[in-house]
Amino acid sequence: MMNEAGFIFSPEQLKYKFSEHHPFNQKRLILTIDLLEKVNALDTNTILPARMATDSELLLIHDEDYIRAVKDASAGKTTASFATKYGIGTEDTPVFPDMHEAAAWLVGGTLSAVDLVFEHGFKHALNLGGGLHHGFRGKASGFCVYNDSSIAIEYMRRKYQARVLYIDTDAHHGDGVQWAFYDDPEVCTISLHESGRFLFPGTGSVNERGTGDGYGYSFNVPLEAFTEDNSFLYAYEKIFREVTKFFKPDVIITQNGADAHCFDPLTHLCGTTKMFFEIPKLAHELAHEYCDGRWIAVGGGGYDIWRVVPRAWSALWLEMTEQTSILKEPIPESWISRWQSESKETLPTSWYDEDSICPVIPRRNEIKRKNERTLQSALKSIKERRRK
Repeated sequence: MMNEAGFIFSPEQLKYKFSEHHPFNQKRLILTIDLLEKVNALDTNTILPARMATDSELLLIHDEDYIRAVKDASAGKTTASFATKYGIGTEDTPVFPDMHEAAAWLVGGTLSAVDLVFEHGFKHALNLGGGLHHGFRGKASGFCVYNDSSIAIEYMRRKYQARVLYIDTDAHHGDGVQWAFYDDPEVCTISLHESGRFLFPGTGSVNERGTGDGYGYSFNVPLEAFTEDNSFLYAYEKIFREVTKFFKPDVIITQNGADAHCFDPLTHLCGTTKMFFEIPKLAHELAHEYCDGRWIAVGGGGYDIWRVVPRAWSALWLEMTEQTSILKEPIPESWISRWQSESKETLPTSWYDEDSICPVIPRRNEIKRKNERTLQSALKSIKERRRK
């Protein structure tokens, strides 16, 4: 019910803005919140504030010299080596004023979500400003300065002694989170993503299974380009159920990138909004089955900010709060009319896409078969662990 879930947002999260033309656009948050308000699923009184993460919290994952470099860049103090050494000032992750503070607010939003679940009686919590899964300990990457999910996981490990399952359905591999816990048997990571043969960051093969004591606790399902809903959801449900049963987490954290959609300009998958309505259902179910309901969700990628992201992310909140009957109703005309002229797109009138949204896809059955073989390979380490 409504009092079981907390929605985290503060206006400071909107300041994470590289430029007017950069694909990572936090206008997505405004559009999503407005859509939820228009369907009476959220109001300003139920939105809970984020906070700015402290330096000591950032240091749970990031190196001290890297944080210092981000602060220097935020103040306009950069050198030519910043791009190569720290990943700051690249085309993907350019410098912008007050970058450190803006990124720390996104991290603080995810930490606020964690505390809602572990300290304040909430079953679920959502921070759509989070999900920056490419950030590394000492380097920015792929639009991500600080890695809020990795920091939140380490925060849960230390403060609440939690055994954490992280699952990432962004079209891009959740590399930063995976590598942060690659040798840790108390953190299990799953990533379903477009194969690195076609898409940044080029990692996330089925053979990346962890190392040392963490071997067998990293799972990757690299999907073929042009993968559609049914193939994606089959792999998602199969690996999520199997791994959760195997790992038995105390809490589930989901990264909910919306860039596996057919309309997304940066990827090559062929999902529809139906896929994004199904993804949180299973997370909700498994959180109650294994974790006493403890489910923390963050945003992530998603670059069709007008037609796709508001619907996908709204559906995530509607699932958390058991208001999915709203998906049977039309998109409110008041929302469409507010954003139509600014969007320069024909905004959808329905939550669901038409079945014919994806173009004719060659080798459709071959893609499904390849994804099935990849899934079976990804699950091998569970069998290896059970034999031990």
